Amino acid sequence: MADTERGFELLGKGDADGLRRLLEENPSAAEERDPAGVSLLMHTLYRGQRDLAELIAARKKDFDIFEAAALGKLDRLKDCAWDVATVNARSNDGFTALHFACYFGPPDAARLLIERGAAVDAVSANPMKLMPLHSAASVRNLEAARLLLEHGAPVNARQQGGWVPIHAAAQNGDRAMAELLLHCGADPKLPNDEGKTPAAVARDKGHIEIAALLEG
Repeated sequence: MADTERGFELLGKGDADGLRRLLEENPSAAEERDPAGVSLLMHTLYRGQRDLAELIAARKKDFDIFEAAALGKLDRLKDCAWDVATVNARSNDGFTALHFACYFGPPDAARLLIERGAAVDAVSANPMKLMPLHSAASVRNLEAARLLLEHGAPVNARQQGGWVPIHAAAQNGDRAMAELLLHCGADPKLPNDEGKTPAAVARDKGHIEIAALLEG
């Protein structure tokens, strides 16, 4: 196997210790990218391995705008976000930097990107069809969600499967998010493609109080 693929092999096997050893022995492994151009660092974040992502970050020479947004590297993000076209560019797997900031990063990263012209209604260029608000709602990022809504993010936008942001709040049992979305005009009666309203999703997950809130 090529040296440039070793990090992905270890990550795929769930061999965190092996990946740590690889990075110690060969720091250049931190620069690995998959055939689509998505970095090893981003793949570790996708797998919920934040500690490994930070380890990789410590060995990388530089970050692109997507990595900087996901990690909350604000100084680097400022350098990357130098024009609107760059700010709204899509990663090789279809997301904008704002998607990553809302899903992985601190709200300050999302705020910076919006100030630099990030589109709050950007739809991911992949089958998921996510907007940044879907990302924020799915991970309980209340401050980022509030920021997006204050800047005009569509509260009832649909993603893959017909889900709207309040479906995510219902699934998570996230009352604060549900209340924010309702306050900003979320329609709790919208069904997803399976015909399930947010209240039905909440009940399926055992979040009875949230279901009652959404039905009220």
